Formats: sequence, structure tokens, C-alpha cells
Amino acid sequence: MKPHERQPQIEAIIRREGEVSVEMLAQRFDVSSETIRRDLGVLAEIGRIQKVHGGARRPKLIREPSHDERATAATAAKAAIGRRLADAVEPGETLFIDTGSTTLAAAEPLAVIPGLTVITNSCRLAERLARAGSDAAIHLLGGRYGLDNAQTTGIAVIEQLQAFRADRAVLTVAALDPAEGAMDASLDEAQIARAMVRNARSVTILADSTKFGRHAAFAVCATQDIDFVISDDSLDKAHREALRDRRVELWT
Repeated sequence: MKPHERQPQIEAIIRREGEVSVEMLAQRFDVSSETIRRDLGVLAEIGRIQKVHGGARRPKLIREPSHDERATAATAAKAAIGRRLADAVEPGETLFIDTGSTTLAAAEPLAVIPGLTVITNSCRLAERLARAGSDAAIHLLGGRYGLDNAQTTGIAVIEQLQAFRADRAVLTVAALDPAEGAMDASLDEAQIARAMVRNARSVTILADSTKFGRHAAFAVCATQDIDFVISDDSLDKAHREALRDRRVELWT
């Protein structure tokens, strides 16, 4: 059995059983322990499993830190992603933009694009666009205010979103797995993102390479619903190929 045939079976076993040893897998597939370790290394690199001493287990669902902590992580990658987003957006587009440190990093590059309409639940993004001199028509969605992310969430936001249509939903997510789609660690934020997806003509995901292969508790959208992903140069070959195979356009 070749590695590309064996590795999905190994992943399925780990997901079913929770945690397995190298020795058990070697016996089950009648291969050496070193071969299994290489297989586990490949699966761990793309986030499909988590390696532990002597074996592997299911990857844990992530929990995101505070906004301030996230704002200081991968800052160069997020800034580059923001500039690439500005390259993709055309003058006059209507954008849904959700809350996140990566979407916030796109504010200044977006501010120079004329004639935008921006609908957002991020108070920081609305303010940063305005302070950067954007001529965009900015619509700030009202709802339950959250201090950490300076955002609004809840049913009031979702109901307001039904009154809008956008050319593009621009979303930042906690986790992105090409096999499973985009996910968030917050139920409130996932609900807002899902409403934006429903009312947009296309979906653009902003995700630095650390977000790939991770898993979070709340689904945002399936990969088949994503039109465009903007990431950074560190994104590995396996995830690039997985997006290509699913016909998702990728910019880095």
C-alpha cells in the first residue's frame, strides 16, 4: 500500500479511536514503525492529527486568545494579506467585512480604493477606515457590543444583514481545513459570518498559514462555498494543492 493510500486510513482510525500507538498502526498495516512515523509526520504537518509520544491522537479544537494577543501575532503576514486583498477588490464594490485582526489589518489598504460600500460589525474597522481617509459608505451593524473585539453580535446583527447584499463577503476565521471548510472558535462570530456568506455573491477568506489544518468548534462555510483565499508565502504545498483541487483560487 502506498503512503497516499495508507495515510487517509490512518487518519480515519485516529479520528474513530481517539488515540493510537505507532506500534498498533505498524501491526495493522504490516509496515515498520519508521514508516508509520513518517505517515504521522505528514498528517500532523497538515493538521489532520496531533502527534504525541509513541503515537498520535485527534487534533484538539482550538480556542482563540484575546484580540490584543491575536493582533500581535503574525503581524507581517496579516499586513501582506491586507495588501493582497486591496489588489483583489475593485472600485465600487460592496463588501461585508467581519471582525478580526486580519480584516483589521486590511483597513488602510482598502481605504485608498474609491467608491466602496462596507457593511461591518467591527467598530474598530469602521473607525480605522474613516480615519484612514476612505470615501467608503460605511454601515456599522448594531447589536450586542463585545468589548474585547469591539464588535456587535447577536440576532439584531443577523436580522440587519438580511437587508443588504454584497459583491463579496470578506471573512477572517480561526481555522481553515480544505477538506472541511472554514471554522470559528466563537459561536456569535460564526453566526455573523454565516449570515454574510448567505447574502454575498462571493466569499473571500483571509487566513495566514497558521490557521490551516486547525479545527474549531463552529462551522462558517464549506470549502465549496469559498471562492477566494488570501494567505501568506509560508502556506505549505499540501494545503495549496488541496485548495487547487477544490477549485478555490489562492493568492499569497
